[in-house]
Amino acid sequence: MNIEDFDYELPEHLIAQTPLKERDESKLLALDKETGKIDHLNFKQIIDCLRSGDTLVLNNTRVLPARLFGVKKDTGAKVEMLMLTQVENNDWEVLIKPAKRIKVGHQISFGEDTIIGECIEELEQGGRIMRLHYEGILQERLDELGEMPLPPYIKERLDDPKRYQTVYAKENGSAAAPTAGLHFTNELLEKIKSKGVNIEFITLHVGLGTFRPVSVDNIEEHEMHSEYYQISEETAANLNQARHNGHRIISVGTTTTRTLETVFNQFSQFKAARGWTDIFIYPGYEFKAIDGLITNFHLPKSTLVMLVSAFATREFILNAYEEAVKEEYRFFSFGDAMLIL
Repeated sequence: MNIEDFDYELPEHLIAQTPLKERDESKLLALDKETGKIDHLNFKQIIDCLRSGDTLVLNNTRVLPARLFGVKKDTGAKVEMLMLTQVENNDWEVLIKPAKRIKVGHQISFGEDTIIGECIEELEQGGRIMRLHYEGILQERLDELGEMPLPPYIKERLDDPKRYQTVYAKENGSAAAPTAGLHFTNELLEKIKSKGVNIEFITLHVGLGTFRPVSVDNIEEHEMHSEYYQISEETAANLNQARHNGHRIISVGTTTTRTLETVFNQFSQFKAARGWTDIFIYPGYEFKAIDGLITNFHLPKSTLVMLVSAFATREFILNAYEEAVKEEYRFFSFGDAMLIL
């Protein structure tokens, strides 16, 4: 399939620059993946679309304040570093700007040597492996020095960094938020539970793939970047029970979807597991783990548009996106949501 098959027209003013005052006041486009029927709802009405026995699966990853601004120690040149994935111990895969200035052996000082990054390997497209030197606990140093790594299409500064975290964020490690979950409040989650809907959590740390566009015309030639995931024994058992009882499993976000499909593909059931996934889901893929999907509206020609097109057909998705543009939905990370059942 050609990348142009997943393009659509999006007026720039529909790219949400700031979150809404209330998380659950966003719009919700409900799409029937069998018929293509569309309903326009408020996100709070998600509860009316769920039924007792359903299982909602959420990604509890937490975004690190991992954008750091420093200077090259030998020249004083300004450098920006985005931490993406912990390789091992204090070695991290990062994106560097400007990358051409940072070679193996070069050092960057952040916060007057509060953290010193030493380049130990050069990667493609501005990537580097950096060894971090610091005193104490890295999370505390990042809280002192780091900024939230907002996507490049968000130009405005975020007043409250918590708004780029889900209310259930727990496991540190993401370079970006699992944005489908940003619409949930604790109150809404409690109401959903009260309806008899089960809530389970997995972890997938969103990494480099989020920041890299598809650069090939034939999408089947695209290679996904690996991201770390884990699923617990309890969650796996509960999901297997739900499947056995014929109840729906509804994934919150493409990150959750990729985790569940990865595990099910490997074991033909849900199972406690941890590891790295580079699963690339596009039309033709047969879903095995999920029955429904809550997601945001994604960038044109992105792997995420391809994933939702695999779940509900490309024609239905592009039609829904066209309808969302017409109805002035807000797009991308701080934008509105879509429910596909």
